[in-house]
Formats: sequence, structure tokens, C-alpha cells
Amino acid sequence: MIRGYEEALYLLPFDHRETFKTKLFGWQGPLNPGQTADISAAKQVIYEGFQRAVSAGVARTKAGLLVDEQFGAAILKDAAAKGYTIACPAEKSGQEEFDFQYGEDFARHIESLHPSFCKVLVRYNVEGDVAVNRIQAARLARLSAYLTSKHASRFLFELLVPATRAQLDRLHGDVHAYDRELRPGLMVRAIEELQAGGVEPDVWKLEGLDRREDCLRLVSAARAGGRHRVGCIVLGHGEDARQVREWLATAASVPGFIGFAVGRTCFWEPLVQLQAKEVSREAAVAEIARRYREFVEVFEEVQSGR
Repeated sequence: MIRGYEEALYLLPFDHRETFKTKLFGWQGPLNPGQTADISAAKQVIYEGFQRAVSAGVARTKAGLLVDEQFGAAILKDAAAKGYTIACPAEKSGQEEFDFQYGEDFARHIESLHPSFCKVLVRYNVEGDVAVNRIQAARLARLSAYLTSKHASRFLFELLVPATRAQLDRLHGDVHAYDRELRPGLMVRAIEELQAGGVEPDVWKLEGLDRREDCLRLVSAARAGGRHRVGCIVLGHGEDARQVREWLATAASVPGFIGFAVGRTCFWEPLVQLQAKEVSREAAVAEIARRYREFVEVFEEVQSGR
């Protein structure tokens, strides 16, 4: 059964785990309880920024947050109690190949949290490793079937299409040429291949595109075969604010793109400055809220004139 999701969805994602551990704090190896608490505290700052933005005017019905159970269990519980839209990842962090964070226990964790969306991050290039793609697709089809059969959380699918060495070689190593000329078509093919394998997201979380016609192609693929209620959102990929604004404006001009998921562009610099004691906690919270609100305004301004 294909469900889909058509409502506006403005996600602030901070479900990063390895990124916080190794890049924000610079830690390697297993975490001790104090380090785990420090990461959770950093995520609490982001959550406060999210709530500040909602209090300042971002529509509660359109706002949402994406955070992991490992470091954000308390946030998930509080956000659910307050009626926010919440999303939680199902994948292991920092891996090239998709696998379940909690192995065969994945269903129990989803049911215990009952998030609005169960999210996966998947690297899938149809011209890449065929065996790995087949393994990933089988796991993802299993999750898709579970979510549908149990009438559980909706399925949020973050699709990344990293270039293969052969693809970059054809473009003489030009990553920008890959993003513009090859990646859009590969994204469409990935969606089609995953759908054929029984993977049925309600929302596709997609890398930003420079051209409106490419966004139209992606929506057409996502909604093919009776999937007319499936939505697409654009992700920020940690890019600078200027680039994210351009991606949001392009996507917002296309029916079927219902919002975005922009995380690091909102919170990374404020958190780094807070860690370095260059700004106060209050200033970090306010800046995260400001950036998130700005992206909402960019998307809605373009969408309203669509």
C-alpha cells in the first residue's frame, strides 16, 4: 500500500552521530558517559533553537525535527509530548552501506518511540556496486513493508548518490559537473530501481538541484505508478547559506516539493562557536532559530508565488 505525505514539512535535522563525536568534539573510540552527556547537551541547544523559531512564528504544523535515539531520547520524548512532528533514524551512523542501527530489534525501537517519520540515509548509485545495492534494497524493502503493514511511522528516505570513480573519471574529476550533469539522472534511476524493489517512501529527502527541470523529473519519478501523494523535500548537505537558499528556491517552485531538511547549515557554526566559548548559549540558540526561520521564509516566499 502506497501512502505518501503532501503537507508542508520543514525539518531541522540533527540526528548526526559520528559527525558530533569526531568533528564537533574530536573524539575517537567508545564514548564514556560524560562524553555521551556532552553530545546530548549540544543537541539540546539545537532543540531549544527549534522551539524558539516556532515561538517566533514558524508554523507548528509545518515544523519538524529529526534527532537520534542514542543522544536525543529525552528530546524525542519531550517533543512528542508537545505535539511536534518528530523523525528518528533507523540506520547505523557513518556507514557506506545501509544497515539497521539496532539490527533485528529495529521494530521494537520504532514502536517504542513511534515517531511521525522513520528515516533512513542511503547511499545508492545505480552504476555502483550491484551486490551492495541489492543487499541495501532488500533491507529497505523489509523496513518499508513493516512500516506499511503495521500502520506505523511514515517512511522518510534520504537518498544520496555519491559519484563512482568511473563517473568522475569521465568528467575529469569535476565534482560540480557530476552534480549538474550526471547526478540528477542517477537520482531518478535510483528512485525507480528502489521502487521496483518494493521500497515505498512517503517522503523522499533529496540532494539539492540547480535546475527546475531536474526537480520536475524527480517529482515525476517519485509519484509515478499511482504514487501521487508522495512528497519530496530538499536537504542542505551542510552547504553554506547562499547555496542552500538557491536549492530551496529551485525546489519550492516545483509542485511536489513540500519542504526541506536543513541541519548543519543552521546549527554547526553556532555550536562550534559555543564550544570555543566565543558566544553564549543564548546567542547560539538565537542564531540557530534565526537561520532555520530564514530557510522557512525563503521556501514559503517562492512557493507562494509559484
